[in-house]
Amino acid sequence: MTGLVLTLRHGGSAGDPVGLFWRYAACWALFAGALPALRRVPARLVARLIVAGAVAVTVTGLVGPPRTSTDSYRYAWDGRVQAAGVSPYDHAPQDPALDRLRDPWLFPTGAACTGPDLAPVPPAGGTRHCTRINRPAVHTIYPPVAEAYFLAVDRLSPAGARHKPLQTGAALISLGVTGTLLLILRRRGDDLRKAAYWAWCPAVPVEAVNNAHIDVLGVLLAVAGLGLVAQRTLTRRASGGVLIGAAIATKLMPAVVLPGALSGVRRLRDAAAVLLPATAFVLLSYLPYLLLSHDSVFGYLGGYVEEEGYEDPSSGSRYSLLRLALPDSWALPVLVAVIAGVSLYVMWRGDPRRPWSGALLVTGWAFLLLTPGYSWYALLLIALVALDGRWEWLGIALAGSAVYLLGPAFDYRPALGSLAYGATAALVLVLARLRRRARAQGVEAR
Repeated sequence: MTGLVLTLRHGGSAGDPVGLFWRYAACWALFAGALPALRRVPARLVARLIVAGAVAVTVTGLVGPPRTSTDSYRYAWDGRVQAAGVSPYDHAPQDPALDRLRDPWLFPTGAACTGPDLAPVPPAGGTRHCTRINRPAVHTIYPPVAEAYFLAVDRLSPAGARHKPLQTGAALISLGVTGTLLLILRRRGDDLRKAAYWAWCPAVPVEAVNNAHIDVLGVLLAVAGLGLVAQRTLTRRASGGVLIGAAIATKLMPAVVLPGALSGVRRLRDAAAVLLPATAFVLLSYLPYLLLSHDSVFGYLGGYVEEEGYEDPSSGSRYSLLRLALPDSWALPVLVAVIAGVSLYVMWRGDPRRPWSGALLVTGWAFLLLTPGYSWYALLLIALVALDGRWEWLGIALAGSAVYLLGPAFDYRPALGSLAYGATAALVLVLARLRRRARAQGVEAR
């Protein structure tokens, strides 16, 4: 906990990214050392120790304002806009039509407009104006469940609370993920120690709590949904489909768990029991915003995909592992083919009693091939590791942090992503081979 507090009080990623990363890496080293020690704890005490540790680790994320991301400022703005009766999809933050909603916290003026995390906005009356919100000239990209959450936090927040309500809400949701993991593992008679992969992971207080990323809500819904799908009755599968749909309507990314949710499905009605409720929930959740908005409810989503280099691999550091061996123009088709193949394998050969295992496989390979530059995307993967137990996939979370924090120091060169994600891919492949060999030897011994 001390290491996390020192990391979060070290300063933002713009000040000393290399020093910040090494402090963060030290927290990961301490985390790696704590996990083996948990094996020596008596089984009757494991759940209580994990929960106590989760509370202590989570609270460290509340020690200061967001350190490495400004996304939560957009969340606060979207909530404020909705509370004023305006669709968040209709106006960019710098739109003069919303001047009446600005305050000195989100929109400083004059001499307060200093610092690397402040974006300029068009001036009014000759006074310098800026905002803490990133990309203030574009519309929001967040799906409707996320927007509903931002509105709820705004309505429940006292005046002048600033970033704390979003951090507090994220902390409670993060602890909810820990409780859900323990419940699923206990119901299955599995080892409760696996929950520590989420509960004690340094990425959780940093990305889920301190930076208050909405991804944590998607994680909670996806994990709960997979837990219901694993129970295999049509009613529970349908309920799980609804929760997975809610997760997708929170951040879109949880759609990658759908192949896992269909693990081992052989009947059309079993697949439909998950897919139809998930699809229906996503569509219905968008409906109120479609009716209330005058602009596209997808906002800057298309521009974001293009900006991050997902459409044109040659324009950024995405697909860095694929680009080591393939022409840039092949990266996206090969990615689609590989993920489709992994998804089909999971749906055909996956264990329906453990849908998170298939979801982890699809999610993990999607990350390794996409090599995303934002570390908080891996929160979903961390929770899947906590259900499945294949700890080697946690390397993706640390690789994402290396790319995100060290990117400016290395001029965002693809080599950084290739090194970070390549090391993780090697670890995953080596551990998979060792596990297969151990299983084969176990069969031979019997």
